[in-house]
Amino acid sequence: MLSALRQLLASLAVLLVAGLIWLYLVPSAPRTLESWDISLPFGPKPTEQVGPTGGGRGGAGPDGGGRRGGFAGRQTNVITAAVRMATINSALSAVGEASAARSVSVAAPAGGELAEVLVRPGQTVEAGDVIARFKSEAEQIEFDGAQLALEDAEAALARTQGLASSNIVANTALTAAELAKANAELELRNARLALDRKTITSPIGGTVGLIRVNPGNYVAAQTAITTIDDTSSILIDFWVPERYAGQIDVDQPVTVSATALPGQEFTGTVSAIDSRIDPASRTLQVQAEIPNPDGRLRAGMSFAVRLDFPGETYPAVNPLAILWSAQGSYVWKYEAGKATKVMAEIIQRNSDGVLVRADLAAGDPVITEGILQLSEGADVNLIEGPDGRGDEAETASAASAAPAGN
Repeated sequence: MLSALRQLLASLAVLLVAGLIWLYLVPSAPRTLESWDISLPFGPKPTEQVGPTGGGRGGAGPDGGGRRGGFAGRQTNVITAAVRMATINSALSAVGEASAARSVSVAAPAGGELAEVLVRPGQTVEAGDVIARFKSEAEQIEFDGAQLALEDAEAALARTQGLASSNIVANTALTAAELAKANAELELRNARLALDRKTITSPIGGTVGLIRVNPGNYVAAQTAITTIDDTSSILIDFWVPERYAGQIDVDQPVTVSATALPGQEFTGTVSAIDSRIDPASRTLQVQAEIPNPDGRLRAGMSFAVRLDFPGETYPAVNPLAILWSAQGSYVWKYEAGKATKVMAEIIQRNSDGVLVRADLAAGDPVITEGILQLSEGADVNLIEGPDGRGDEAETASAASAAPAGN
């Protein structure tokens, strides 16, 4: 019995506290009680109004202070912050790796003992310059023998042609002499090819890399001798997220900076775009060409790549201004002493603001403090911050509102 009585008293106490909270925090509560013919000896009066000395924005009630949270008829003190416009997705940063515009690996076309190397690492060569030679005495002998055989076949053909014109020899002899000359020409060409393979030349113009062999070594066919890089311009391969695929075009300007050359930037253009998205990483490979007339950039360097885009501009509001309802996020906009609800879809959160899609312009004042006590069209008292009427009006408003805030 005693336990039931205690529970009943506790329930009554909870109901009493809830009723007092409703009475003091809901502006329409006194009028609701009045409509039910209930009169309380305490609490706010439903007919309580702002005193004549309120002066609109800086007004105060009978207590002279303008209460934050307000009862019926009272204004809510608020603080505002100006809307800024912020642009996102205006630049793309990526990391890329450089390669020479043209690069070849020079290999030995045939095996043999290396006789001499005629270039050194870092030397600039032109296409056709001799890089190295193999010993070629046997190939030279074969070439000389093939050349003599051709000369003999040509002389024999000339004699046969003279005799055939006098009908001294049959036409079959003339045909055999012509065939012997053709075979001698093929043997000479074969000997010349074998001799030429003993000399290694540069297929392109560029800079010589490290020499992989030394004179006196026996080098097998297809052994790498060195590399030649044409670095008059360099190519930088980098990867961009899939969502940028439609915004990148060939010849689009690119700015890069090398890790090995801090503080220096180089410009170029997009030279090639891959035809497909990588399904594993959902990225697109892009290649940029950077002029390198002074040779400061080397193949294999890593680069920070930046691409600029028009971007997307959104209003940026103070994070304190954001509220939520069943319809989504919104803010309270200050307009001529009243609070106006503006729906604001959140686009991106930053450390200094929230980017939203909303009907807001740069400089519009949004309420950041006092927002929990507002309703659509409610009268508010600006005690600090811009009011949307320009700098002069804002200064005057702040000056007139200062006494009420204190």
